Amino acid sequence: MEQNQIAIISIDELVPGMFVSRVTKQSGQLKVKSQGLIKRAELIGILKQKGILELEVDYSRSNLEEIARHQPEEQVEPEPEKPTAPVKSLSDALNQSQKLHDQAKQAHSKLLDKVRNGEVANVDGIRDVSSEIIDSIFENPNALSCVSLIKDAPDYIWEHSVNCAIYMAIFARHLGFDKELTEELCLGGFLMDTGMATIPDDLLQKGDKFHADDYKLIKMHVDFGVELISQEKEVSEVVLSVIQDHHERLDGSGYPEGKKGDQINTYGRMAAIIDSYDAMTCDRPYRKGMTPTAALKKLLSDTSGKYDQSLVQQFIRCIGVHPVGSLVKLKSGKLGIIVKANKDEPIKPLVMCFYSVTSGAHTELKKVDLSKVADEIESTVRPDEFKINLTKFFKDVFLSSI
Repeated sequence: MEQNQIAIISIDELVPGMFVSRVTKQSGQLKVKSQGLIKRAELIGILKQKGILELEVDYSRSNLEEIARHQPEEQVEPEPEKPTAPVKSLSDALNQSQKLHDQAKQAHSKLLDKVRNGEVANVDGIRDVSSEIIDSIFENPNALSCVSLIKDAPDYIWEHSVNCAIYMAIFARHLGFDKELTEELCLGGFLMDTGMATIPDDLLQKGDKFHADDYKLIKMHVDFGVELISQEKEVSEVVLSVIQDHHERLDGSGYPEGKKGDQINTYGRMAAIIDSYDAMTCDRPYRKGMTPTAALKKLLSDTSGKYDQSLVQQFIRCIGVHPVGSLVKLKSGKLGIIVKANKDEPIKPLVMCFYSVTSGAHTELKKVDLSKVADEIESTVRPDEFKINLTKFFKDVFLSSI
């Protein structure tokens, strides 16, 4: 059984959407051997009446959307030992998140350098950064989400891995997973492309589309990554599952094994969505990245059955139709970066405006709460449409002025 996919829970923790593997503890003389998906709350009451006390739940076979709908709010709140922690200002949160993002890229770069030099891929440094990412997300998920969409093309391999780790953690938190499992999924996101360290740099930086032989070599990074990370004694099956399955697709078109449907567990399905989403939004030598909203629409409109659509919909609910960090054009002609989501009115987030399309010039930074003004998002846009170096502006001007 894979670590963290199987859990023993009390009957009071059972909710619709969970898949019960077996009954582990019960009272009374009548022995109940129940297995299957809990589809209705009434069934839980029947199990209680029969004396069921504890059950084994397999999360990889559970309906996560249904579980998330029934999870009590306190399960996704910051941990109780930090109830009095002061709430950081938006400026402090963004600056801290940028530093953490840079720190994470450096840690990942060191890991890849070790792999390239033939050394053992020690993940202790990555695990430490993953823990900090989790703490930051439980405190303010908006800040790291924002930083993750400010791309730096030359750092793609490092940045993509860090972003996948962040999105895996944010998504796991949204789905109501406990902190331990969230940390494992975050670590898996971090390590999913470790095998890329074995691929020649000139191939990774190729300025046009890959030939068949190139693509065949690149696809080997999954097996290389699993082999490298498997050498670590304390790496869980959850982490290895994320690495192994992040390029598998439900219709069998993925790699390396061409798995289908139920052969891919929940964590692999999450990783496939997140890996694809972040890759779509990144500039590559052979193509421009999509806007976040366009990438989400592409995932949602998948008609070939590559992705788990219930999880895609949950991911969109998690990060929003217009994700934090998106560059948007308002109907008033202003450009701005979404810096805070609005759960009650998702299409009316908090936007930090800094540019006028009308005058074609930068303006003074101004917070615009779209829920309080007569303005709205017209579209998400790419910064190069307006000749804006968004990465440079964000780091050199935005963070110091907000």
